[in-house]
Amino acid sequence: MDLEPKKFAKLLEKIEAEAVHCLLARTQIVENDKERNANREALTSLRKRAQTTKTSLVPSPFDSMMNTIQTKHLVEQVCSTCGSHDSSEPTWMILPGVDLFAAVPFHVVHTILEKDEKVMEFESKKLQSLVKEKALLLSELGVLADSVPQGVIRSLVALKDNKPLD
Repeated sequence: MDLEPKKFAKLLEKIEAEAVHCLLARTQIVENDKERNANREALTSLRKRAQTTKTSLVPSPFDSMMNTIQTKHLVEQVCSTCGSHDSSEPTWMILPGVDLFAAVPFHVVHTILEKDEKVMEFESKKLQSLVKEKALLLSELGVLADSVPQGVIRSLVALKDNKPLD
């Protein structure tokens, strides 16, 4: 089946546009992964500093209440990252969007990083689904060998621009 030159050009333009979107999404996934890894390293560093782990046994509010029932507090909230670490201790953090360091309370820093982790995870999944969608579309559009004669493909590959560069 022969395609008219205009239809063929439109098909190639569509394929190229979809391929560019796919490549841009893949590049963004790589950049997001670098940022997620840096964020994960920062959270790990904070947990080491507080001597807790993501799965460490931190007392639940009920346990805290039962342990301190004879003291002044009935319910004591314990952060799983801070643990018994001083949550108001100043921690240096580079502020997002600007090249400025600020001393921020420990609890605020790890809370910001944990929220960023969730947002980056969502963005990563969204980009991965976009790449899958574009790859499927490209695979549906990419069956050119059946619809375009081999002579046309060879002539496109062999094209040379003899016009001198300005």
